[in-house]
Amino acid sequence: QVQLLESGGGFVQAGGSLRLSCAASGRTFSRYAMGWFRQAPGKEREIVAVIRWSGGSTYYADSVKGRFTISRDNAKNTVHLQMNSLKPEETAVYYCAAKWGGWGYEEYEYDYWGQGTQVTVSS
Repeated sequence: QVQLLESGGGFVQAGGSLRLSCAASGRTFSRYAMGWFRQAPGKEREIVAVIRWSGGSTYYADSVKGRFTISRDNAKNTVHLQMNSLKPEETAVYYCAAKWGGWGYEEYEYDYWGQGTQVTVSS
């Protein structure tokens, strides 16, 4: 069982930065791939970034490449999402999710979800 708690959301002006964090419980955190997803009002939830359990491989949605960075600290059971040059259309609830082993791009592949943290980007 893994419990996830996101933090770091808030209000930011377009072009600004935020750093999201996800704290995980559970002794096997290091065996999970971790993903960040987001859901904007009226839209489906979408993948933002994924990091393999070892931290050795990452994936980013095309829309965030070069601006967002996902990282993890297995010793502290945390995963982070550094978001730079934020755009108003990136206003959404951001979720972290855990997937046992492997790699995943789709919601259904993930086993555990946090409650989400709101990010609002003003123009």
